[in-house]
Formats: sequence, structure tokens, C-alpha cells
Amino acid sequence: MIGLEYILNLYNMEHQGLADKLGIKKQNINLWIKGKQNISKKHLPLLSEIFGIDEQYFQKELDDVDKLMVQKEKLRQELMPQVVDYETDITLGEDADFIEKPIYNKAEFNQINKEIEKAQLVAEYREVVSSIEDPTELQLMSQLSMLLKERRKETIFEYTIDALSHYYDVLPDWVGEPESDEFVEEFLEFAAHHDKKKIEGN
Repeated sequence: MIGLEYILNLYNMEHQGLADKLGIKKQNINLWIKGKQNISKKHLPLLSEIFGIDEQYFQKELDDVDKLMVQKEKLRQELMPQVVDYETDITLGEDADFIEKPIYNKAEFNQINKEIEKAQLVAEYREVVSSIEDPTELQLMSQLSMLLKERRKETIFEYTIDALSHYYDVLPDWVGEPESDEFVEEFLEFAAHHDKKKIEGN
């Protein structure tokens, strides 16, 4: 669904109502939504101003993350949430660092931020799985999926993911929990030993 159509539905606005605001014919709106004509560049800033939504969302086909981002902006306008606190989180990868994530005074706004995070994770998993051709890799993803469903709350699963994350530099050395540090250290020693044997075997 093109962004403009989704936004009109979300804001419960008729095509004619938008046409009146833009000073154009209703047929133009219909052509935009059906993809038979691109939204003119001069109208994108006006659409952004009318709805309070970034120009990028009107012309494109929206995925689940995009739709949630649009919903979030609508909620921001309606609720005018204020930051009341922060929670510490960590970014992953080469530039891993602690960040302060805002907590708002409106539960609905905090919830949609969580939904956006979930949708982004789902999109990442979908991208990984859709790129798999090797049956062995597919079987591995099936195993991981089953472990996530059935065992993700168990300590050994948490520690193993933590250890793998350190081994592959998803988490830097300075990130850890006292309870898992010993497990991670032993895992890294085991992995290093395994790698050494593998090199020697070649």
C-alpha cells in the first residue's frame, strides 16, 4: 500500500477533503494512490505540513516498520508526550556503546516504540531467512527458531548467546554481566582452542 493511501485511512480523511486542502482535483489523488502518477514535488511539502509526517512516507510502498513510524507521528501529535525518565541500553556492532533511551509519560507512546523495535527485528530476521539457499543453513535457522520459542528464558541459552556475541564482536569486551563473565571467558578459551586445532588440521 502506498503511503498516501495508508495515511488517509489512518487520519480518516476522504480523497475530496485532501484535494480541497491542496487545491487540486480529486482525480489527482486517485491517480497518486493507484500509482498511475507520481505525487508532484511541489505537493510533498504541503502533504508533510498537513499531516505532520515526513515527506518520504507519502510516495513509497510502506512496510510494517514504516506504518508504525507513521502511527507514531500521529500519536505524537495527539498525545504530545513528554520525556519523564531514561533507561540505559546498548547499541550492537563495531560502534557498540551505552545509550540513554527516553521513557515517556504516555504508555501508548512507549508501547509503539517497542512495537517499532520488534518490527525492525522481524524485518532483519526475514531478510536473513529469505537469503538462505543452503539446506544446512535453513536447518540451523529452524533450530534457532525452536530454541528461541522454547528455551530463550533459560540461563544457559542467554549465556551462550552472550558468549557468541563477544566471540564475533557483536558485543565488546567491556560489556558483560558478573554472572555470565566466567561462562563467556571459558567459552572464548574453548573457541580459541577449537580454532587453533582447525588451523593445525589444515
